[in-house]
Amino acid sequence: MEGTIIFLFIFVIGIVLLMIISQWKIYEKAGKPGWAVLVPIYSIIVLLEIIKKPGIWLLWLLIPGVNIIFAIWAINLLSKSFGKSEGFTIGLLFLPYIFYPILAFDKSIRYIYGNNGDDINEIGAPEVV
Repeated sequence: MEGTIIFLFIFVIGIVLLMIISQWKIYEKAGKPGWAVLVPIYSIIVLLEIIKKPGIWLLWLLIPGVNIIFAIWAINLLSKSFGKSEGFTIGLLFLPYIFYPILAFDKSIRYIYGNNGDDINEIGAPEVV
């Protein structure tokens, strides 16, 4: 029994580390500091900068019930900011332990918004030229 608990503890720690490292790499791919993942409220602010949304979204993410809708929307925009579709968003929502590492460590996936945000229209989608 004790061996099972130790194994489960090590497994959970491994999953948590995988997710932290994956998010760290995603933030760095977007040109933001990776350590921001470790700071609770600041990590949300940096995520909002990555997906090009205003700071008021932080308020929406703190309101119970409303936060579920805005969190799903933010994950969708994160997926799109790296050039992925809604199908990848579904993967990020339901299989995050697989899709966040793919987003983080796949060298072919690049942050498409750039650093200035000039190629983004008012609804958060990339401009088509």
